[in-house]
Amino acid sequence: MSARYISGPQLARLLGEPPRERPRYVALARAVRELVLSGGLPPRMRLPAERDLAAALGVSRTTVTAAYDRLRAEGYVESRQGAGSWTALPAADRPAPHRAVGRLGPLGSADERPDEDLIDLGCAAPAAPSCLAEAAAEAMAELPRHSTGHGYEPTGLAVLREAIAARYTELGAPTRPDQIVVTTGAQQAISLLAHVLVTPGDAVLIERPTYPHALEALRRCGGRLVPVGVGEGWDLELVAASMRQAAARLAYLIPDFQNPTGHLLDDAGRAALVAAARSADALLIVDESFSELSLDPAAPRPRPVAAHDTGGRVISIGSASKLMWGGLRIGWIRAGAPLVRRLIAARASVDLASPVLEQLVAWRLLERIEQVRAERAQELTRSRDALAGALRELLPEWEFTLPRGGMSLWVRLEAPVATPVAERAWRHGVRVVPGPVFGVDGVLEDCLRLPYVLPPQTLRTAVERLAGAHARTQTSPLARPLPAYV
Repeated sequence: MSARYISGPQLARLLGEPPRERPRYVALARAVRELVLSGGLPPRMRLPAERDLAAALGVSRTTVTAAYDRLRAEGYVESRQGAGSWTALPAADRPAPHRAVGRLGPLGSADERPDEDLIDLGCAAPAAPSCLAEAAAEAMAELPRHSTGHGYEPTGLAVLREAIAARYTELGAPTRPDQIVVTTGAQQAISLLAHVLVTPGDAVLIERPTYPHALEALRRCGGRLVPVGVGEGWDLELVAASMRQAAARLAYLIPDFQNPTGHLLDDAGRAALVAAARSADALLIVDESFSELSLDPAAPRPRPVAAHDTGGRVISIGSASKLMWGGLRIGWIRAGAPLVRRLIAARASVDLASPVLEQLVAWRLLERIEQVRAERAQELTRSRDALAGALRELLPEWEFTLPRGGMSLWVRLEAPVATPVAERAWRHGVRVVPGPVFGVDGVLEDCLRLPYVLPPQTLRTAVERLAGAHARTQTSPLARPLPAYV
């Protein structure tokens, strides 16, 4: 049985108000089942003893006993005499593994859905900002100054590292240029860190849901993933407890407009997160790829997580691809000097350096960062509101919280049908990514990620097609799960 456990008060906090429906045990069982399916409670987590949960909820022990019995009968709880009870997932609710695809559809056949009219909601990345051409022209003019040497700068061009360090310092985390390593996108940054910091069998704390390609990088290095649910936000007490119980020495988190939920962790939460890592003797990999994407650029923003760190526990990842353009494959890592040296040594087996011209373009765009942020906020707000409005009109049973930044709505469906809806959506001409791709253990089947990076009218058309796909799923369920994501 898993060593991870949740106390009575912690589970009561996740469950919220005591069930008012009758019989109470049915309502309690349903609430626990929903937590398992939504990722709030990971499978194989030990549940509190019946009397402890009853006391925390203010209900009778008989109610909790009956709820546990019902969950056991449904396959969501397993028990062993003398060992207690822990969460489980029935075999029927474990979807087939997902695999990545390129231009082909989720069924693997290029002719099942013509690409010409396909609306791609599988990619949360916008088109280039209006100032890209100007920045690129300036970068070309600058290039001769850098072309007389060999062009290999494993840590990145000095001008770009200085600009990135200055931005961190401006936001409240004093940073030197020698703490920055420029990478070929944030994905390379994640992969490099996983390669250097994870050995097979290491426990790595992750959010559920989270960025799926980070999961792949951590798995490739043999990391044992320890998920903690992100529902309406982070339960930092549960995060801290999970770090301790799993003996996690590394955690990967996205506190800035979290991908895919859009949640933003405040300053108090960031301080608590660093304190939890300190207590567990763990390192934090903090993905800040969306940190500049507030839909109100003038609104107060929390400081970077690194601003709360005095012991070198926080490793920050940034990217030009989300704010600037997906075609600009420039990312970076902010870390202490000893780790920077290890990263540079490890990088030699992957690539020798990031492209000089792209680094110069990123540098010039960083000089225009407030202009780009304002442009992005205006475009994304318009598209977000159009997407939200269309969903409320055409799919009112789907629920979501309107994010204050980022690029996606995390939508909860009325039933665990995300995979068949995504399959039907492909046939109706829209690509969407179902919830299980963003987690482990086959949960999140009642969720979809819907980016709002496309024009408002295109998003309206996409929702119309989704409504048709959803209706077909209700009347004629598909026999097999969707095996793809992009």
